Amino acid sequence: MGYTFSVIVSVYNEEPVIPLFWDELSNTLQQLKGYTFEVIFVNDGSSDKSAELIDHIVNANKNTKAIHFSKNFGHEAAMLAGLENAQGDFVICMDSDLQHPPSCIEQMVGKASEGYEVVTMVRNHRADGGLRKRLTSGLFYWIFNKLSHGQIEPNVSDFFMISKRVAGVVTSKYPERTRFLRGLIQSVGFKKTSIPFVAPNRAAGQSKYSLTRLFFFSLSAIATFSHIPLRLGLAIGLLFGGFSFIVAIYSVVMKFLGEPFSGYTTIVVLISLGFSLLFIVIGIIGEYIGYIFNEVKGRPTYIIDRINEQK
Repeated sequence: MGYTFSVIVSVYNEEPVIPLFWDELSNTLQQLKGYTFEVIFVNDGSSDKSAELIDHIVNANKNTKAIHFSKNFGHEAAMLAGLENAQGDFVICMDSDLQHPPSCIEQMVGKASEGYEVVTMVRNHRADGGLRKRLTSGLFYWIFNKLSHGQIEPNVSDFFMISKRVAGVVTSKYPERTRFLRGLIQSVGFKKTSIPFVAPNRAAGQSKYSLTRLFFFSLSAIATFSHIPLRLGLAIGLLFGGFSFIVAIYSVVMKFLGEPFSGYTTIVVLISLGFSLLFIVIGIIGEYIGYIFNEVKGRPTYIIDRINEQK
């Protein structure tokens, strides 16, 4: 069956790699006979010449489209814009840094023919993955699966394929502005499978995700899927209360035995520990209030400056 596919490519300051990416992507798509492809570039407010390069590709090639944001709204917003503008029976999301190999698209198309509506790409190795990246990635997925009600497969990426039906569910039934798409597509159900792949080194340029940015992204991902961190206040309070009770019993016993220990050290330790835990809990609550505030304001997830399209 000749399905149509929409390939969504998120771009943010990828000027050095865009020509290389397009060469590899276009060659891959040309080899897949019997299918129709449209390519949607989403320019997430790039400040380099990415927009010019994308427009040049679109002006020279049919079935391509460029969506230019008014400013940088983030990777999740770029993928969402692509999903909302895709016309294909299936939608493939990928990055333009060539760490999501276009050569894998053939396998994804094959899974569509087998009836799968959700196909996730799982990194079993990344060429630029040092010990720090492996540890932080593993820790994130471990914490996420421990805290959230739904489970996601470790090492999944933002390289995935979903059917038009699943894309409609994600865009219409999940109206929240703070999204974790790679988690959402695994939580909606439908027939699902995964494909392992090797993520090569970036062909050019540098990663846009610093350790700090990844940390806050991880916090938002966990917050969108779980309210268990809010219960930490109760757990910490009970734990600290039990510890304080033990210290109190110990102090009374030592008093009657005539060997009281210095109260100054005990008081300082208990106060310091108590306030530290208190501010941690307040910080967690503050994060959730911040997400609620963003949802209540109802501001747009992204703003499109212009669209360039070649039919």
